[in-house]
Amino acid sequence: MAETSPSQRSVLIPQSKTVHMPPAPPSTSSAAPVSTVAPTSAAPVLAPTPAVTTCPTPGVYTIPETTITLTEYTTVCAATSTSVPAGTHTVGGVTTIVETSTTVVCPYATVSTSGGVTTSTILTTTYVCPSAGTYTIAPITTTVVSSTILVYPTAASYAPGTYHQPEVVTTITETDYVVFCPYTSMEVATTSTAAPVASSSAPSPGLGSSGNQWAVTYTPYTSSGQCKAASDVAADMAAIKAAGFSAVRLYATDCSGLQNVGAGCQAVGLKIILGVFIESSGISAAQEQVTEIVAWAQWDLVELIVIGNEAIFNGYCTPSELASFISSSKSAFSAAGYSGPCTTTEPLNVLQEYTEIICEVVDVVGCNIHPFFNAAVDASQAGSFVASQLQIVDALCAGKSGINLETGWPSAGSSCNGVACPTPENQQTAIAAILAAAGGQSAILSYENDPWKDPGEFGCEQYWGIIQLFQ
Repeated sequence: MAETSPSQRSVLIPQSKTVHMPPAPPSTSSAAPVSTVAPTSAAPVLAPTPAVTTCPTPGVYTIPETTITLTEYTTVCAATSTSVPAGTHTVGGVTTIVETSTTVVCPYATVSTSGGVTTSTILTTTYVCPSAGTYTIAPITTTVVSSTILVYPTAASYAPGTYHQPEVVTTITETDYVVFCPYTSMEVATTSTAAPVASSSAPSPGLGSSGNQWAVTYTPYTSSGQCKAASDVAADMAAIKAAGFSAVRLYATDCSGLQNVGAGCQAVGLKIILGVFIESSGISAAQEQVTEIVAWAQWDLVELIVIGNEAIFNGYCTPSELASFISSSKSAFSAAGYSGPCTTTEPLNVLQEYTEIICEVVDVVGCNIHPFFNAAVDASQAGSFVASQLQIVDALCAGKSGINLETGWPSAGSSCNGVACPTPENQQTAIAAILAAAGGQSAILSYENDPWKDPGEFGCEQYWGIIQLFQ
């Protein structure tokens, strides 16, 4: 179990982001000289887990580039962290929700000590869940004598391919500053006979990313809920691209979303996850959006079409009504020249209840996975929670893989949900963990805060914006 001092801080450098650092101090500065540092671990890098560099003194540091090639699916120990007070704490493990008594077989990350040397390792366990509920399998318990930041292992899986961590030059002004540099994927292998281990299976062809970022959700509204100008939408798309995302999830067609978001995405090279939104007015009112999309028909920009967002969960339609609407919408899109995948998205428990109906009409299984709304999951466990839920989604429809279409963590709210607390620090921890564990298969909620929304449960609905973490 590795620990860092309470004075240490961490900074996340997101995938594919151009990092603009302040200029190096002049030679007369008392800061430490320019130096090249390697990741703190001396062990060989076996998989593209984020490179961790500890900068012991102020100065200018060059973190060298590294390239890694994997020839098969690889599961290794990654790391996550959480701030804790003095006392005994239980962290890590694999969190899963079951609807009935069942047996779960899963890999997990843990630590072992031999000859006085403590190492992280991946093991597999069989766990019997005696009844429906939320279970955390194989957590780690440790005791600390003072307030500190615990760093502990989590399981992370990577597909075959070549990964690159570019050189980063950064000026550090504090002591013991920790920098995390995630890898980006340069090339993903197209064939492999190995089966994935400890990871949800690969998305359908063309969906998701082999790196640790894929999509961010976006609504073209101002802070007061009015429609944004086309120029503002274009600026937002440029910011999303600069932050390292490759796709934008759009929930509906209002506010000239097809035209303005489409133009912005085309200008910077982003793909769109289109949405047909079903609300309290029902499916008949949503048909107009299908007609708009068919007339627009910019299919080269479209990565996926999502027909309904938690429509069953909210009681806006029955499962059979939704399935019929998905089928008719797919036919309309196909007739207009669209050949890509279509789906809907619901919370996992809804998907499990209506699996037979939904599996018949979707091309990929869409799920909204929100660790914050599980009272037993804290920010440090957000990544492992999302990854474990994706494993369940993957197994729901034979031959159809799962994708996480909405996930994240709020930065503010009126109260905690059990151990899940909405703070800026917890949001940064949770988003980093989600990106590391399942970022390539997840759409992060959301581009910016939405002050126009109702506060909602725990007073947090307005505070899911994440773009500030990538600036």
